[in-house]
Amino acid sequence: MARVLIVDDSPSQLIGLKRIAEKLGHEVITAEDGSAGVEVAKRELPDLILMDVVMPNLNGFQATRTLAKDPKTSHIPIILVTTKDQETDRVWGMRQGAKTYVTKPVDEDELVKAINEYMPRS
Repeated sequence: MARVLIVDDSPSQLIGLKRIAEKLGHEVITAEDGSAGVEVAKRELPDLILMDVVMPNLNGFQATRTLAKDPKTSHIPIILVTTKDQETDRVWGMRQGAKTYVTKPVDEDELVKAINEYMPRS
C-alpha cells in the first residue's frame, strides 16, 4: 500500500482528496499548510504528494520547491492540486518541481489518472 501526503488548508478539500486516494487503496497522511507539509514529508517520506498552492505560511509553490531541492525528498512526485488555473501558474508550478498540475474543482478521473501515472512502482 502506497502512502500519499495531502497538503491543503481547506478541511473539505482534504476530505475529498483523501476519499479519492483511499478509494485507490492508498494510506493517506495530511498537513494543513505548506510548512507542515514540508515537515511531514521530510519525516514520513510519502510515496506521492498532493499539494494545494494557495495556503498560509508557506504556499504550495514554495513548499514544492523546498521539497524538490532537498536530496531527502526530491524523489517524491508532487502533484499540484489548485484553483490557480492560469497557464503561467501551471508553468511556474512545474518549474518548482511538480510532476503535473490538476485544477480545482477536481475532476476525479483526471486526479486518479495523475496519481496512477506518477505513483512510484514498487
